[in-house]
Amino acid sequence: MLELRPSCECCDKDLPPDAADAMICSFECTFCTSCVDEKLGGRCPNCGGNFVPRPIRPAGKLANNPPSTIRVFKPSGCAPKAV
Repeated sequence: MLELRPSCECCDKDLPPDAADAMICSFECTFCTSCVDEKLGGRCPNCGGNFVPRPIRPAGKLANNPPSTIRVFKPSGCAPKAV
């Protein structure tokens, strides 16, 4: 099950479970669309993979399947990974 991390790893913007601008890579690294487009060039700085829109978990499922509360914030690593 997806963690639904609560924030962008690059700018620390809040990304609630219903955020339409949350993007994830295959390792669930989580970023906002602004950082993905403007700072990362569409590539995850952690693994070099691409991003897809993070699915939105239905509100009725959040009580039994809550999102993560652990914030991952790495402003110094917010640059495209060299390929």
